Amino acid sequence: MGSRAYSRLSAVKFAKLAAAGRYCDGGGLYLQIGKDGSRSWIFRFQMRGKVRDMGLGSAAIIGLADAREFAAACRSLVARGTDPIEERRLKKLEQAHIAANAITFEQCAYSLIEAKRPSWRSAKHAKQWYSTLRSYVFPQLGGLAVGAVDTNLVLKALEPIWTIKPETAGRVRERIEAVLDAAKARGLRDGENPARWRGHLEMLLPKPAKFRATRHHPALPYVEIAEFVTLVRKQNSTAARAMELLILTATRTSETINAKWEEFDLVSGIWTIPATRIKAGKEHRIPLSEPATKLLRVQHQGRTCDYVFPGLVKNKPLSNMALLMLLKRMKLSTITTHGFRSTFRDWAAEQTNFPREVAEMALAHAIQNKVEAAYRRGGLFEKRAKLMAAWAAYCGKLAKENILPFQKTA
Repeated sequence: MGSRAYSRLSAVKFAKLAAAGRYCDGGGLYLQIGKDGSRSWIFRFQMRGKVRDMGLGSAAIIGLADAREFAAACRSLVARGTDPIEERRLKKLEQAHIAANAITFEQCAYSLIEAKRPSWRSAKHAKQWYSTLRSYVFPQLGGLAVGAVDTNLVLKALEPIWTIKPETAGRVRERIEAVLDAAKARGLRDGENPARWRGHLEMLLPKPAKFRATRHHPALPYVEIAEFVTLVRKQNSTAARAMELLILTATRTSETINAKWEEFDLVSGIWTIPATRIKAGKEHRIPLSEPATKLLRVQHQGRTCDYVFPGLVKNKPLSNMALLMLLKRMKLSTITTHGFRSTFRDWAAEQTNFPREVAEMALAHAIQNKVEAAYRRGGLFEKRAKLMAAWAAYCGKLAKENILPFQKTA
């Protein structure tokens, strides 16, 4: 076959062609022009009795001379019995493995955190993710290629904390698993996830249930709550007012210190915390007792910003440390602010006849049981209003009165 059979398109003709169609250059090389004017190269060959077309790229990028070189290389593969399409696929896989060896576990972890950040409820969650990985994982895995992380390396990160810090270790394992899953989805690694628990690490590490003790936030006994509230009311500080509202509403620390005035209806006596600020991810309406409403009205008189309890930084809320320092000044550093929710729960269970689900709803706990979830869909608002009024009354009693047998609420 002469050279003319392989070089039918001259440079001038190549430049002038504009009508849609395929134009043969010879040796299986075609210039393809689309109806939209797009121009690309096609190599047509026959392998095992089947005719196949292989795209070589855009003619706007690949010139005539380069296209002929690519076609010549493909013809050489076909002559040796190698499918050029399959050969290109294998080269891409090889390049992906090379890329994986260049991308570290820490880089993948950071990419995952940034990708998930918009869907997480707060910036604190992203910070906790990075903090735990930096402390317990990056020293062992951070600088390694993500594709090279195996079971032994995962164990090297987990074993030092597995029995000493079981809760933290459990979260760390889940985060390692998530990073490796994300890397696999990006084609940076293959095979099973070495951080998977079921059917894998559970065979190599002791089950957390065997040694993980239930940890409770240190709480004040409910018989002492009235005395404590009395002492708090004598404190003239924003932190003391936040602490009092936290106790009267049985809310979490973050829910209280980040409260904004727009969430309150002081006429109706309702505090509506948006879903984005609730751990269970569902809007929570709190019936405000008379003492809680009175506290908020007084606080509103001195309003300086959108936050109910402003901190030292302009237009910023009170910090969590402010409440901890208040407890320290009151010489009660052995208890926690979160523990007051336990105080409330114990009082409701042991000193009242309010149904369990009413107290659980007051605490905005997530509902696992579907039947119970359907039952509590209405929020039990009226019953909760009575419960919170009874709690406020109990917190306002003299300490010595609380030691006496309590008349249960009907």
